[in-house]
Amino acid sequence: MTSAAQQLLQEARQYVTGLFTNKVDPAFVYHNIEHTREVVEASELMASHLSLPEEEKPALLLAAWFHDTGYSAGQPKRHEEVSRDIAADFLRAREVDQVTIDKVSNAIMATKWPQSPVNLLEQILCDADLSHLGMASFPEKNKLLRQELNLLFDNKLGKKDWRQKNIFFLQQHRYFTEYGKTVLEPVKQQYLQDLIRKSDKKGKHEDESIEEMAVTTKLPVEALEPEKVNEEKPLTFKEREKLEKDKLARTERSIATMFRIMSENHVNLSQMADSKANIMISVNTIVISIMVSVLLGKLQFYPEFIVPTIILLVVCLSAVVFAILATRPNVNRGTFTQEDIENKKVNLLFFGNFFNMDLKDYDWAMKQMMADRDYLDSSMIKDIYSLGVVLARKYKYLRIAYNIFMFGLVIAIVAFAIVFLFSEQNPNAA
Repeated sequence: MTSAAQQLLQEARQYVTGLFTNKVDPAFVYHNIEHTREVVEASELMASHLSLPEEEKPALLLAAWFHDTGYSAGQPKRHEEVSRDIAADFLRAREVDQVTIDKVSNAIMATKWPQSPVNLLEQILCDADLSHLGMASFPEKNKLLRQELNLLFDNKLGKKDWRQKNIFFLQQHRYFTEYGKTVLEPVKQQYLQDLIRKSDKKGKHEDESIEEMAVTTKLPVEALEPEKVNEEKPLTFKEREKLEKDKLARTERSIATMFRIMSENHVNLSQMADSKANIMISVNTIVISIMVSVLLGKLQFYPEFIVPTIILLVVCLSAVVFAILATRPNVNRGTFTQEDIENKKVNLLFFGNFFNMDLKDYDWAMKQMMADRDYLDSSMIKDIYSLGVVLARKYKYLRIAYNIFMFGLVIAIVAFAIVFLFSEQNPNAA
């Protein structure tokens, strides 16, 4: 895979992660960023197993990242169409060729129930999207999907009814790829037989449509009619308590995801700043070395160029200084006291606050922090804040360096041009 394709996939990962974190309703406890990551991993695995052509892999992985982004619209209805449009807009903004955009769009639409893949790329994505049906994680994922439906409709979907829907869907579903048929299908059949053995035949809904059953693994959930769900008995105290705990767990995951994304973004921005500073340092040091080795030795013969030369030297040197200031590290004393830990003053997540401490002291301090939820949250917030302050300093100095280089270079060139034109018009002035 080319570096351009890898860069595009990296941008897609960051974009989709941000979309799920900021715009997708937390009620989607199954169709979340974790599901998307699992589909991407499954797509990569199947692509390698089935020898998908290397040039097809970027389109497959892009489709895997974007296939459920339509849930950001807040409604499960027609989410495939919304996902397709989001992916197309993202790719067009990055000037991706139309052939790739069409491949991604068609693959996403192929996952719409009933699935309709027409080539290997689309077959892989369809099988990856429902790969959990043939994996050990099926019970857990199935539980999350039922919980998602109950949260979306604010109703209770009974276990017996849910079991029948699962049985019907597993009987209707089929895998398309050789990997799905040989690796995933046998496991899926085992789950199907287990569900059939547990089923209560009196509660079986024989007249429900395929679309109604499809909610087991693929929304649209509009096929599940709220009026029917309302007939279920009201939630008990324990059930309500469990739902509250689940909501709290979702909040915890969202917070953890937020901190992870913010840290990744800060680190990426810091790396970009360092790269820009390195470019500025390299360019200006090359200019300075050329001037010192070539131009300065000839100024005695061309004294009229002394002032422009000095201007250019000052510009390059100033730009280098500010670029170095942008990348110069600033490390703390690397120690803390027991009082600092007890008063929650020190951020143990930053190496500059502990690198001079003994391991046993740091181990004790970390355990104190991990045992105190407020201290841990405060430390993560301080860490993000500190990264932001460092970034602000880096980009402030970088902006100054680039402004000096840009405007100073223009002034120096103009000065050289004026002196050159003046010397041409007055050849005997020297």
